[in-house]
Amino acid sequence: MRKHSLKDLRLVQRKPVSASAPDLITTEYLAGGPLPLVIRPSSEPLNLAVWAAHNRGLIEDHLLNHPAILFRGFKVEDVNEFEWFIGSVSAETLEYKERSSPRSQVSGKIYTSTEYSASQAIFPHNENSYQLNWPTKIFFFCLIPASQGGETPIVDSRKVFQRLSPELRERFMRKQVMYVRNFGAEFGLRWSFTFQTTDKKAVEDYCRENELRYEWRDGDRLRTEAIRPVVVRHPRTGEWSWFNHATFFHYSTLDPLMREALLSELGEENLPNNTYYGDGSPIEPEVMEELRAAYREETVRFPWQAGDVLMLDNLLVAHGRMPYSGARKVVVGMADPLSWKDVQQPAEVF
Repeated sequence: MRKHSLKDLRLVQRKPVSASAPDLITTEYLAGGPLPLVIRPSSEPLNLAVWAAHNRGLIEDHLLNHPAILFRGFKVEDVNEFEWFIGSVSAETLEYKERSSPRSQVSGKIYTSTEYSASQAIFPHNENSYQLNWPTKIFFFCLIPASQGGETPIVDSRKVFQRLSPELRERFMRKQVMYVRNFGAEFGLRWSFTFQTTDKKAVEDYCRENELRYEWRDGDRLRTEAIRPVVVRHPRTGEWSWFNHATFFHYSTLDPLMREALLSELGEENLPNNTYYGDGSPIEPEVMEELRAAYREETVRFPWQAGDVLMLDNLLVAHGRMPYSGARKVVVGMADPLSWKDVQQPAEVF
């Protein structure tokens, strides 16, 4: 990675100007607002990584008020600069662990976005919320926008929480959610890919450390179960957010053709992913539909432009992907971990 300096900034004035000068940028909303907030250079393109290194406080302030920020019109030369930008506004960049979707490492701790078929939509979710530990920030960098579709829809998880009936919220907060995952040879992900090791003892150690129940099955298969909360209280804003994979992992959210094929071939017990109430009881169909409807009502979409960088507060904003055609290349990075053990639980305040 090449070194950066203030000389990388493309400033309009010939006289020296502070990299943190407020008149270097403008802020606005896309149609519909208030998410995402759009930050643009006010004149000629600025190098995003360099500008961000001198304006981390400003960016953090914006993120507190607008948990989705789209940086548009800046110069981001390559994936290395994207990773450098993430490091400029974060304390710790993260590897993609306990994986739930097919991705490839691009460079350092930057990965491809989920490598599902272009014809498939990806339902909104908060990154890694099924894990014991998860990133508080997630970043997307568009190198090549799709010729059609391919948006990364965002959803304000606070508003999803508010849309749900009090009875549903109370039930989930009391029971929590159980994530059941089956790792096999023919369907879904292999456990060696998810845990990035072929050592079964290393997998068992990870499961114990991360409060995952595990069971080895015939044919080199693995089954895990995790019980997690469904809401999180933001440590800085104090807001409650619907933060989980309950809808994303539930088999009823799958494309109907895929759902029927998997159920016919595997049965519900052996599906790659599924969710239940924390006591193991099934989540009612009408509840799943209420959850999906709440996400749909709060979904915001915008077309990618080459060079766009999207920064999300992962606790407050879910993301997904729309089907697309053409060559689409969007890469992802994550930062600043937090654990369910470190945040306030509903039982403490309700």
